[in-house]
Amino acid sequence: MEHNELYFVEREFDASIDELWNAWTSPQALESWYSPTMLTVVPGSVTTENQVGGRWAVAVDVSANGFNAYFWGRYSEFEPKKKMVHTLSYSQDEQEFLARDDNAPAHLIVVDFEERGNRSWVKFTQFGEMPAEQADASREGMQSYFDNLEIFLAR
Repeated sequence: MEHNELYFVEREFDASIDELWNAWTSPQALESWYSPTMLTVVPGSVTTENQVGGRWAVAVDVSANGFNAYFWGRYSEFEPKKKMVHTLSYSQDEQEFLARDDNAPAHLIVVDFEERGNRSWVKFTQFGEMPAEQADASREGMQSYFDNLEIFLAR
């Protein structure tokens, strides 16, 4: 797996590190926010086994465009309230999503967290190979995910 940095998105939130960490590690929380603002998560699709070697998975409803976006992977690092590192595989095929093949093509994701007083910060970095235009679109998409996270944390 190539580890070239494709892009990163970072943001400080008006939330405690506990609230931010829970948003990234609770299946119920992820189902509420882990999509761009104009989309939603497919109900019941989220899995997160919060430990090294654990699986994670989420499906985003893009049915307005005729498909769902399926994402899955495994954690290779998991340091509570500090860092998580995992693979990220993608498909539009539900059967591939259900199989969650660890050998499917994957990118590497590093998510760093930091407590900043009564606020907290997170940085999402994606590594791998893709055309520059696709990486730019992915960065914009993740910024929308962070917008959705901000709305979730404000509730």
